[in-house]
Amino acid sequence: MLQTFRNAWATPELRKKILYTLLIVIIYRIGGAIPVPYLDRDVLRSWFDQQNATGNVFSYLNVLSGDNFSKGTLLALSVSPYINAQIIIQLLTYALPPLERLQKEGLEGRKKIDKITRYTALGISLFQAWAYYLTLKNTAKALTYTDGGFAKIFSEIVIIMCFTAGSFLTIWLGNQVSEKGLGNGISMLLFAGIIARIPNDIIRDVGYMGLDDTKYKILVPLLYVIYILMIALIVFMNNAERRIPIAYAKRVVGRKQYGGQNTYLPVKVSMAGVLPIIFAMAFMSLPSTLELFITPKPGGFYEKLLKVFSYQHPVYGILYFLLIIAFNYFYISMQYNPLEISNNLRQSNGSIPGIRPGKPTVDYLKRVLSKITLVGAFFLGLIALFPIVFGVATGLPVAMGGTSILIVVSVALETSRTMESQMMMRHHKGFLE
Repeated sequence: MLQTFRNAWATPELRKKILYTLLIVIIYRIGGAIPVPYLDRDVLRSWFDQQNATGNVFSYLNVLSGDNFSKGTLLALSVSPYINAQIIIQLLTYALPPLERLQKEGLEGRKKIDKITRYTALGISLFQAWAYYLTLKNTAKALTYTDGGFAKIFSEIVIIMCFTAGSFLTIWLGNQVSEKGLGNGISMLLFAGIIARIPNDIIRDVGYMGLDDTKYKILVPLLYVIYILMIALIVFMNNAERRIPIAYAKRVVGRKQYGGQNTYLPVKVSMAGVLPIIFAMAFMSLPSTLELFITPKPGGFYEKLLKVFSYQHPVYGILYFLLIIAFNYFYISMQYNPLEISNNLRQSNGSIPGIRPGKPTVDYLKRVLSKITLVGAFFLGLIALFPIVFGVATGLPVAMGGTSILIVVSVALETSRTMESQMMMRHHKGFLE
């Protein structure tokens, strides 16, 4: 990867794209340091530290924002509204025929879908900004104004509009990277936000080693060894694929002969990426998030439900793991259509050796896809459950979870592949050698 970066830096056009991407990332980080008016950041930080962040939705939002969410800055919402909008529109594309037709219209259709996604992100941004404001007001008690009347209404509007504007600024910066920079812009900003949290996490872990308890002197180095092993596993699973052999029959058109070659159909083991974890995390965080708005009665049903959905409870871990598997199957079933692949193979005179065209091919692809999906789902479940299991077993809070590592490694690999493909198009001598 380092060699690829050096070769890309030696190419003038790619060097400009890299520098432009770094400029956008710097602007993004500067925006994340601008405080929102009428918020007491010290009170907000102390309240956020008291929250058991692994158990509610705020930990997920804080990871996506690069720690800006817990600081109450301009970019507190960051990319989360746009990611949620993309997920919603992507799901509706397979459920609503008008959106499905737009997707099949090529570039113009994708432009219209992107426009719909941005409007959806605006609605989600306003809702999340309003919900975050209510949390800061009623639960965290982090607002600085005390007067009522017009001053109170004005401060509410300013806070909500700042959060919403910051979210759209993030979307605009991401689009600039996608158009003029390197790689997917939203992914790059998400990558930059997570990377920015690493120094603070390392300082905190080193602080644990300075405590009198000797177990931390063993657990912290062990944790970082596990991190290295997890990175190696993620790299391996990102590149892992099942290659289904495809044979094309010979056909004669005029005086020319076509076909007759053998190839393969690649099926990636980890096709869904981090999305099943995000779906499962959002679902599992709902009960604990409602606790911020509703006070449960002692001994009541809701209090018992919250105990079950606490991240330290075994039921939480089991449900979380099962939801990741279920969402992984659900997402891949929409992305990968065995019937469509079978029809495409038949139209191009292709077939799987030993499997008859038609329904036998569809059944074979379904069996292969089911097995690969299960392997990918177990991999995602292992990554997601690691911080929970390690934290409960050792008592050492895990700041950087497996989801963060998965996002960072996946974006780094995708960016590296993007640079390689662009250098291949330019026939870069150093790269080809």
